[in-house]
Amino acid sequence: MTTNAGPSTSPSTSPSTSTSTSTSPSTSTSTSLSTRPGTGVSPHVLDNPAWAALSGPHAAFAERAARPENGLLPSRAARYPSDVSPFAALADPADPDSWADLHRLIGDGGIATLSGVPAPPDGWEAVGTVLGVQLVDTSLRVEPAPEAVRLGPDDVPEILDLIALTKPGPFLPRTVELGTYLGIRHQGRLIAMAGERLRPPGWTEISAVCTHPENRGRGLATRLVRAVAAGIRERGDTPFLHTSASNTTAIRLYESIGFTLRRRPSFTAVRAPGNTSAKSS
Repeated sequence: MTTNAGPSTSPSTSPSTSTSTSTSPSTSTSTSLSTRPGTGVSPHVLDNPAWAALSGPHAAFAERAARPENGLLPSRAARYPSDVSPFAALADPADPDSWADLHRLIGDGGIATLSGVPAPPDGWEAVGTVLGVQLVDTSLRVEPAPEAVRLGPDDVPEILDLIALTKPGPFLPRTVELGTYLGIRHQGRLIAMAGERLRPPGWTEISAVCTHPENRGRGLATRLVRAVAAGIRERGDTPFLHTSASNTTAIRLYESIGFTLRRRPSFTAVRAPGNTSAKSS
């Protein structure tokens, strides 16, 4: 089983104007698939999970560009470091200031990967889109996996080898820092893994779920999902996950073990206006 979400295009490296800051959680006012215009209903935190995570539990990872015209107002765009996660986020995709802050963060011609943006504004270019699904835990049975081991920085080379073979979605040299990652080994070799990625308040995303092709059909991924979810539940969060809408096998399996489809977000890599010298990067 593999979990795959997000375009394969990773953001380009940030210009020197970006800074890593810790900020308090903010409330997004964006309209999303689960928010009806004119009703006054606040969007759900999972409608914009990367922004909620970078403004909350993952604030220590957030890179934001300073606002030269008013440094007292926090930037309405943020992203993870390029070696942690490809995701960037906007406080409100309908807000021009959010796009201006993202432009300032990634620079002319820079690339960012966003979730739930139907179409970028004039001057921006969509360079790749993946249709996804978001599923939430509604009846998952959780339990530890005694055979699983905690994965850390020393395991990254082997993790990246397994990721390259199974292609569950973006995984970078420091992604392991985002949360707990568990693996199962056979004869010393890593053959399956799963872990935690986005952490919006009250929720934790299960990600990088994958099994070596020679070891599929043994339920290893399911055991790891249950074990990762047990740790998430223990600290009071609810598990959720994303996968590609085309990965129907994984979707059926997730639904069979207690996840429910919540929404169908898209993941889009966008290029900022301006100097296009970064197009080839």
